[in-house]
Amino acid sequence: MHEVNPIPLTFRLVSAVALVILLVPVLVVVMAGLNSGDFLTFPPKGVSLRWLIAFFKSDIFLPAFGVSFGLALLTTLISTVLGTLTAIFLTRSKSRVKELLRGIIVLPVVLPGVVLGLALYIFYVWTGVGLARSYWGLLIGHVLVTMPFIVATITASLVDFDLSVEEAARSLGASPWQAFRKVTLPIIAPGVSAGTIFAFIISFGQFELTLFLSTPDLQTLPIAIYTSLRYAFEPTAAAAGIFAIALVITSTLVASRLVNIKNLLNRR
Repeated sequence: MHEVNPIPLTFRLVSAVALVILLVPVLVVVMAGLNSGDFLTFPPKGVSLRWLIAFFKSDIFLPAFGVSFGLALLTTLISTVLGTLTAIFLTRSKSRVKELLRGIIVLPVVLPGVVLGLALYIFYVWTGVGLARSYWGLLIGHVLVTMPFIVATITASLVDFDLSVEEAARSLGASPWQAFRKVTLPIIAPGVSAGTIFAFIISFGQFELTLFLSTPDLQTLPIAIYTSLRYAFEPTAAAAGIFAIALVITSTLVASRLVNIKNLLNRR
C-alpha cells in the first residue's frame, strides 16, 4: 500500500488563516444581529432576539429579502437552462464560433461589477428598450453574471463524458431528450447542482450591478442594507445579514444532499 503523504505544515497554516478570514466577518454579523443594545455595536452589549423579530416587522428589509429571494430563484432557473445548453454546445461543437462565445461568456466575470452595471444601464437607455431601472433589466444583468459559473461547472463535468453511451441509448430507440435525461443528465448532475448553488448565492448577494439597475421601489437585500447603513448603524441590518447567511448555508446543504441522493439512486 502506498503511504499517504502528509499535508505540508505551510499549506495547513495558510488554509487555517484563510478559514479564519472567511469566518470572522460572518461571526461579526451574527453577533451584531444578536446585540441587545439600541445601536449596532461590536462587541455586543448582550444577547437578544429583538432585532431578529424587528426584521420580520420591517417595511424595508423583509420586502427586500423577498425581492432578492425571488430574483435569485428566477435567475438560477434561467441561468441553469441557458448554461447547460451553452456548455453542451461548447464541449461538443467543432465550430470556430465556440471560442468567441466562450470569451463573451467569461466577460461578466472578468469585468468589474461597476463597469458591467454602468454598461448595461447605458445600453438600456441608449437603445430605448424600456429595461432601464426595471425588474426584467435587473434579471438580465443577474443572468449574465451567474451563467458563466453554470457553464464552467457543467463543462468540467462534460469534458470526460463518453458520447458513445448517449449514442448507444439513441440506437436503442431513445429520443434525443430521453437520451439526455436518462444518460447525460445523471452524469452531469453534480456539476449542475454546484453551478446552481453558485448562481443562487451570487445573484442573492449581487451588489454592484444591482446598484445601477435597481430603483427605490425595487430594492434587493444588499441594496437595502447598504442604504440603511449609510444613514444609521441599525442592528436590524445585521439581523437581515443573519437571515441571508442562513439562506446561503441552507441552500448549500440542500443542494449537497440532493446530489448525494441522486448518486445513491444511480448506484441502484
